[in-house]
Amino acid sequence: MTPDDYNRFCATLPSTTHVVQWGGAHVWKVGGKVFAIGGWDDGSQLAVTFKVSEMAFDILKEQPGCRPAPYLASRGMKWIQRYGDESMDDGALRDYLRESHRLVAAKLTKQMRKQLGLGA
Repeated sequence: MTPDDYNRFCATLPSTTHVVQWGGAHVWKVGGKVFAIGGWDDGSQLAVTFKVSEMAFDILKEQPGCRPAPYLASRGMKWIQRYGDESMDDGALRDYLRESHRLVAAKLTKQMRKQLGLGA
């Protein structure tokens, strides 16, 4: 997945906003809460960080090309960073980004979800 592909895909998810922060990372949010972070380790390889369920975290952290997300996972949060496509192709990454968006949106207040048109 190229950086442009990543940004185009995240823009298709409902009620998202995009900012560039933390040293040039492309950060996608829903309701002001982060659901995806795209950054570049060596200037070319896209590393994408996203929220996952506890079960997905336990599985993905052991897969080649994936690791517990730096900083976030060390704080006990269930976030994975995909830094290579050895075990997760772009289609699967898009599925995980959709799920990350859903997980983060589900934690928003009922009022915020309604305001964003995400249901109650």
